[in-house]
Amino acid sequence: MKDASQDNTGTPTPEELREQVERTRDKLGQTVEELAAKADLREQTKDKVAAVKERAAGKAGTASGRMRHLTEQAARRVKDRTPDAVLEESARVTAQLRERTVRVGQYAAVKAPDPLRERAERAAKAVRANRAPLLTGSALLVAFLLVRRSRGRNR
Repeated sequence: MKDASQDNTGTPTPEELREQVERTRDKLGQTVEELAAKADLREQTKDKVAAVKERAAGKAGTASGRMRHLTEQAARRVKDRTPDAVLEESARVTAQLRERTVRVGQYAAVKAPDPLRERAERAAKAVRANRAPLLTGSALLVAFLLVRRSRGRNR
C-alpha cells in the first residue's frame, strides 16, 4: 500500500524531506553536544578534582573525629591511672607556672625591646590559635611515654 505522502514513484515529498532533515539535524546536534562534553577535558578534570576533594574532606573529617575520640580515650585512661597525689601536684605546678609566666611576661614587657616583644606576641597568638592541636599532641606524648614506661617495667 502506498503512503499518501509519497508520490507515485515512491520518493518522499519535499515536506517529508524537510522533516527528515530536521530530525537528522537534531540528532546531529545532540551527538555533537555529547562529543563536546566528552572532549571537554577541563570540565572533566574539574569534576574529578571536586569529587576527590569531597572524598578527601569526608575522610579527613572521619579521621579527625576518630583521632579526637582516641585522644579523649587516652586522656581519660591516663587520668584514671594517674594517682590523685600526682594530679594534685600537677595542678599545683601548673598554677605556679602560670603565676611565674605572668611575672616573666610583665618583666619582659618592661625590659624587652619592641621587636622582641612583637615577636613574642605573635608567637603567643599562634600558640593560642593552635591550642587544641598542641594539647592533643602533648596528651599523646604523655600517653606514649607512660605506655613505653609501663612496657619497660613489664619486661
